[in-house]
Order: sequence, then C-alpha cells, then structure tokens
Amino acid sequence: MEPLRVVTSKTVVLGIDNIDTDQIIPARFLTGTTKEGVGENLFADWRRDEAGNLKPDFVLNRPEAKGAAILVAGNNFGCGSSREHAPWALRAFGFRAVISSTIADIFKHNAVKNGLVPVEVDRAIQELLFAHSGWTVTIDLEKQMVFLPDGQQTSFPLDGFARYCLLKGIDQLDFLLQKQAVIEDFESRSGL
Repeated sequence: MEPLRVVTSKTVVLGIDNIDTDQIIPARFLTGTTKEGVGENLFADWRRDEAGNLKPDFVLNRPEAKGAAILVAGNNFGCGSSREHAPWALRAFGFRAVISSTIADIFKHNAVKNGLVPVEVDRAIQELLFAHSGWTVTIDLEKQMVFLPDGQQTSFPLDGFARYCLLKGIDQLDFLLQKQAVIEDFESRSGL
C-alpha cells in the first residue's frame, strides 16, 4: 500500500441502503485468493446484464462516473459477510474512499487493511452528497475532515491505529514487521 493523506475526487452516488458484500462482489467471483480481476466484477449483478454486457444506465457505467475515487453510498454499507474481496474490488475499480452515514464494522476493518478509507458522516451531509453527485470532495486523513465544494466541512471518526496505518501505507502485518527487532529483543531477554 502507498501512504494516503488526502483524497480529492469527484464523487459517484450509489444511494442504496444495506448494500452487502455479496452485492459488492458476488460470491461466484470469490474463487481466487489474489486481487487480480476483482475490479471487473464490482457490483457485477447490477453493472452487467445476463449476457455479461455493461448496462449503460447503471451509475458506475455512466461516463460521468469515470475516474471517481469517492463512492457515496446508502446507509449500512458493506453489511453481510466478512469477505475481504469487497474492498479489494472497490480499490481495483479505482475507489479510495466510501462515504456513508453508517458502514458495517467488519467492512470498515477490511477496508482500512486494503487502503480504502471508510468515512462516516451524519445523515444531512450524506443527503447533500446524494443531491450533488459529481461534486469534487476532499477527504483529509490527517485532519479527519471532509471538505465540500460549498464550503461545508465535517469531521469523521477513524480508529487511531487504522488512521496511522493508512497514513504510513502499511497494514497490521507491516506494522508488526517494523517491530521485529523489539520483539526479538524482548524474546531474548525473556528467555522465550
């Protein structure tokens, strides 16, 4: 992962509540253990018809969604199973952040581990973003703030360790590996 401090991007709105991880990446695409190709299957059942062709009316298939790195979603985003493929697919598609009023806890943890910022805002800000799809929004991880083009700004919660890892571009294993010398020193002094 690369360090992430600020995400500035136009938004794309998928204002549907209770989007679960099986909708984000359907189970039939979970046969692999790598991230290869998962972005192509993001929201596959919504983005593609039965023949596998892109549906031109689906929001992520529209020209104005191209290049958007911030997804604004309905309430309870990422609910359902704990599949890590869901944030993999969002990242592979090009998203760096998801904004919602509520994001499922397991999804939040998996998102952070994969460099995707879960941003929870109050319902009024969410509704404002719903009404202005395509707005250019800035998410500042250092300040834990979202800046809107109309001048409004709002803070968002993020676990301190998760924030540290995103800012440094590391995951939990990378963090532990950075502490290997300290761990080995402790083990040798403790007779372990």
